[in-house]
Amino acid sequence: MTRFHFVCFVACTALLSCTSVQNFTDRGDYDGAISFCLHKIQGKKKKKPEYVKGLELAFQKAQQRDLNSVSQFIAEGRPEYWEKINEIHRDIRNRQAKIAPLLPLRASDGYLAQFDLVDIAQLESDSRSKAAAYMYNQAKNLLLLAERGDRQAARDAYAKLTDLENRYYREYQDKNLLKVRAKDLGTAQILFKVANNSGALLPQAFADRLMNIGKNELDTEWKSYHFAETQGAQYDFRVILNVRNIDISPERVQERSYTDEKQIKDGWEYVLDSKGNVLKDSLGNDVKTPRYVRIRADVLEVYQTKTARLAGLLEMYDAQHGTLLDQVDIGAEVLFEHYAATFKGDSRALSDNSRCNIGNAPVPFPKNEDMLIQAAERMKPNLRNTLRNHRALD
Repeated sequence: MTRFHFVCFVACTALLSCTSVQNFTDRGDYDGAISFCLHKIQGKKKKKPEYVKGLELAFQKAQQRDLNSVSQFIAEGRPEYWEKINEIHRDIRNRQAKIAPLLPLRASDGYLAQFDLVDIAQLESDSRSKAAAYMYNQAKNLLLLAERGDRQAARDAYAKLTDLENRYYREYQDKNLLKVRAKDLGTAQILFKVANNSGALLPQAFADRLMNIGKNELDTEWKSYHFAETQGAQYDFRVILNVRNIDISPERVQERSYTDEKQIKDGWEYVLDSKGNVLKDSLGNDVKTPRYVRIRADVLEVYQTKTARLAGLLEMYDAQHGTLLDQVDIGAEVLFEHYAATFKGDSRALSDNSRCNIGNAPVPFPKNEDMLIQAAERMKPNLRNTLRNHRALD
């Protein structure tokens, strides 16, 4: 590379660097410009003037913008602005913390950059206190609505108090007690029951299985399920699984006879010529051909089947007013089936399906009670999913 080309390369690189800083500032991204310049000068003994001056200018503009915004918010006198003011104060604090370790900052050509740092600690502490107070008062106002029955207001109050805790102060007045109260007022208390209106007698274990759908799996942040009514307890919703129809089929036994047939290779036989003599090949050897025979097996199949079907209606009520909120059809089916078979004939003729059943003997049919309990178990996933996600129970 000639000296002329080297000089051009250095000049272009400097121009591109300055242009990069200018791009940040032109679009108002002063903190981006600050980060860019800091990356270029940190750890360098000789700090290029363009980055030192770029840092100085971007810092000045960022500070001026933020301080002007704070002054405007304060002048408007609206308490809801304290959250935004505190965010700006934190930005100023973080920005100054990046610059402070470099001061005094002097470029390689001797230029000394000027940075007007603000005593931000007291300002940030004051805005944090006022923002927390505003958020705390908001939560208390929401709790007043919650006391009148607005569960969503209680949940919003809980969110405000959690935000206060995470953003401003871990301990603040009676925040923890208010969070407990908000949690209590915002949680829907749901009583679940099973009612049998099918006209058939249900085994006790049926209801027990349905009631044992898992409180831990049903409860969410704002829902608490109960499966036994407590005297004097207040419930927000009552959910009733109304079993309306039970259909248990007769025990059916069907017999079927059929024949499996197959053609198989069974040895070989000589090929005869037109005169009845054994045919010879070109080498004088006897010519043979495979012999195929058709075999069969007569199968007697016994098919046992029995079905239990449940049909119900999940009814959701506003417990305070007795209003029906929604209904959801819910049901389950249990099918018992069993195959048994015997055969006569050649076992090699049996199909794969027949082989599966050969040797099986008929078995006792399941009891009605057992099938109903199995149906209850099969119904539980759908029931659990509906209770967890149905919007009427929010």
